[in-house]
Amino acid sequence: MSALLIGLLAVPLAGAVVLMLLARPSQPSEAGDLVSLSVSSGAGGREGLSAPSAAGDREGLSVLSGAPGLSVPFMRWYGPVVSGVTLVLAIVLAVSFDYGRAARPQFEIDRAWIPGLDLRFHLGVDGISLPLVVLTALLTFLCFLYLVRHKPDGERFGALVFTLLVLEVGMIGTFLALDLLLFFVFFEIVLIPMYFVIAVWGGKERRAAAVKFILYTLLGSAVLLLGLLLIWVHTGTLDMVRLAQAHGSGMSRAAQILAFLAVGLGLAVKAPMWPLHTWLPAAHTEAPTVGSVLLAGVLLKMGTYGFARIAIPVLPEGAAALAPWLGAFAVMGIVYGSLACLAQRDLKRMIAYSSVGHMGFVLLGLATLTPVGMNAALFGNVAHGLITGLLFFIAGAIKERYGTAEMSRLGGGMLGRLPYLGSLLTFACVASLGLPGLAGFWGEMLALLGAFRPAPGLSRPLFLVFMAIGGLGTVLTAAYFLLMLSRVTHGRPDEPEGRPDGPGGEAPGPAEEPLVSTAEADEEPRVRIIEEPGTGGEERPAFAEEPSFVETAALPEEPSGLPVEPVATEAAQAPTASEAAGVPPPGEGAGPLPVLGFGRLRDVTPYELAAWTPLVVLTVVLGLWPKALLAVTDPAVQAFLGAR
Repeated sequence: MSALLIGLLAVPLAGAVVLMLLARPSQPSEAGDLVSLSVSSGAGGREGLSAPSAAGDREGLSVLSGAPGLSVPFMRWYGPVVSGVTLVLAIVLAVSFDYGRAARPQFEIDRAWIPGLDLRFHLGVDGISLPLVVLTALLTFLCFLYLVRHKPDGERFGALVFTLLVLEVGMIGTFLALDLLLFFVFFEIVLIPMYFVIAVWGGKERRAAAVKFILYTLLGSAVLLLGLLLIWVHTGTLDMVRLAQAHGSGMSRAAQILAFLAVGLGLAVKAPMWPLHTWLPAAHTEAPTVGSVLLAGVLLKMGTYGFARIAIPVLPEGAAALAPWLGAFAVMGIVYGSLACLAQRDLKRMIAYSSVGHMGFVLLGLATLTPVGMNAALFGNVAHGLITGLLFFIAGAIKERYGTAEMSRLGGGMLGRLPYLGSLLTFACVASLGLPGLAGFWGEMLALLGAFRPAPGLSRPLFLVFMAIGGLGTVLTAAYFLLMLSRVTHGRPDEPEGRPDGPGGEAPGPAEEPLVSTAEADEEPRVRIIEEPGTGGEERPAFAEEPSFVETAALPEEPSGLPVEPVATEAAQAPTASEAAGVPPPGEGAGPLPVLGFGRLRDVTPYELAAWTPLVVLTVVLGLWPKALLAVTDPAVQAFLGAR
């Protein structure tokens, strides 16, 4: 059965390799490489993608460029098929897992890797890692399923599939590794693919966000490596199983404190812990939808998983000495994240800051050094991955339909205009704020319960203060989510906030609607001038100062006398009756272009529903039956903390 672990890594890796082999570059380089990085400067002064069909104003990664041998349907379904096989293997792993022995690694693979350095390729899964392996495989599959109908520019879609498959290898490998150096290798593999996901397929400020992401995480990784090497020097082994069983023997208290500080700082950057979180809001805001889902749902969990797997069981005295500081930074993150959310105007940015607060509860549970707190952290990891993944899916769908994620510009009344999308947003928000009966409740409640009675040797009055501050954080969390819902989902759909004034200084009428812009691109909206006889058409934005909106129902006359028509994306725009009847598009004998507005917006599509339903179901199931997860994690937690 150890072949299951090899399959979990080999399937996505082989999928990425096969994709490279099948692709044929449209213009082979002298070296004949299939993978190339191409950045050029376009007419707009920005660095851009070098491609014959690109406008020269975008930057990009040209991986598998051209790929004329791969059809669009093949590329759309290749990712779901490969990641679907990986998900099936993860489900088989969960079904075959011996839950009576959840405290011990199962399906182990232990082979010599670098004999000269006594390094081993050691993989395994126990009650701590199993839920995260399944979560990773599930979210990756759902992201590929979502991309079937929500793909970026066609000529770069193969590159995105390739990048996400490599990313999946690193994420799953991190949770399977039982050797410190192997853990570090997988931990680093995810950085480069995620960098390109943000830098190539992100929003307007994607380059700055990607550079900030890579700089923070690489610096954190350097400190993490120093801590791991310090453990190796003092213990003579990198085997995580043996180190956990030794529970710090062979290392002095001072050495444990220094190692915990280095390892903890490296992991805290990825968690992220306040004040090392500043890379996160920009990365989430600029990343494409699938990038935000995987970043929040999996990558953040790698940091907190490292605390539970390495830092606390391997360095118990260092953990006990620095736990009060960890708890203090955790509650600071809870309050800071909540207050920052109250000040946000962008929906994706607000969800990003909410992750800082929610991961603060996870870190608070870890800081208690108790079984209750550790189980709270592990439960919170999974719950946050499900709920925040759903939130970012929905935020991406909203931005795709409205052309913006600015809450003041969405106009309110989403429950009336898009009832299914508005209802799903409401569900995800109340789950994230910790409503009893949903998965988000148990992680926060158990973390506060662990702080109420911390481990022996820790100051109970201090942790009671942490518990009180964390309780305040739950109130603030409810406040910012409910405030957001009141702005976005409630109210009258025909009275949007923050709408630019109409011509002549008059506010636009109730029938005027915002522009539907391109999916996941925070750029000026694309508009088309309808050419009339005797006039010339030109492309220009409708409003220079407010580029996200144009009037669509009561179209004003521009100085040229030509009406302006918005261009909507395929996924966000319902087909017209003429399109359904096969009438040729405008410009081919069909007459003037129709005017499109909010009345044409689609509600939840079948592909979106297929991608989101598993997250909704699991959020409800874990909220009503938390024992399903706690019974898996608790034996391993008890074994890790039993020697305390």
